Amino acid sequence: MANKVPAMFDLTGRVAVLTGGAGLLGRQYTRTLLEAGAKVVVADVQLEHAASAAAAAVAEAGGEAFGWGLDVRKKADVDKMAAAVKDRFGRIDILINNAAIDPKFDTAVAAQQSYTFEEYPLQLWQQSLDVNLTGAFLCSQAVGKVMVAQKRGAIVNICSTYGVVAPDQRLYQRAGEAEQTLFKPAPYAVTKAGIAHLTRYLAAYWGGCGIRVNTLTPGGVSNSQDDEFVTKYSARTPLGRMADKSEMNGAMLFLVSDASSYMTGANLVVDGGWTAW
Repeated sequence: MANKVPAMFDLTGRVAVLTGGAGLLGRQYTRTLLEAGAKVVVADVQLEHAASAAAAAVAEAGGEAFGWGLDVRKKADVDKMAAAVKDRFGRIDILINNAAIDPKFDTAVAAQQSYTFEEYPLQLWQQSLDVNLTGAFLCSQAVGKVMVAQKRGAIVNICSTYGVVAPDQRLYQRAGEAEQTLFKPAPYAVTKAGIAHLTRYLAAYWGGCGIRVNTLTPGGVSNSQDDEFVTKYSARTPLGRMADKSEMNGAMLFLVSDASSYMTGANLVVDGGWTAW
């Protein structure tokens, strides 16, 4: 008999590692995982932020979560984390590669930097590659070893609509600023596109090992952006608004649970229709 609907989403007894866990959506994912019964390792580059996010989620949802200071760019640190989680819980069932450098649009900061694409610093390009793409690679390697040994696991890589289509730079232009001075930088879009293909590669590579690998692509999430940006973004989206920070939770739970047991190598886009036109 097929599982009843609630049972499909039940994560009781499962162990999840979430990178970028102290961020806006990371905190949402932690609470959702706890509510579904998982134990959660909230990893972030600053231990105090990770620990605070874990404590706040437990206070809201109950369950068990703890923070881990993790620099996803460093293989030794990632390997140490995976080994410690395996030693503590005996398994790792879920990995969410959420850590990323995402340059938030700020008119004052952008105007001071005044970068065009032609002048964009190599150092900033490399930083995004190291965190957004290499970090997901290293975490998938380390946690994947545990999952291969236990013949079960679910990995979710966080993409972006800008990994599916190019950024609409008109959202970032402001009156009085030079054309192409204020813009969404190239490395964010490029690394997110790489994340989507890393998903497809790993899904095919681990297909016979009981490991499912999928991508979640959020659209723009409301997070105190200026009124002009919100207005422009909303007009560009069929649903006519930005997402609330809670609106990715159902999709995330679906991808890490048995509700998506026959789904791998896919990209679940939750963008209010942004990429539909």
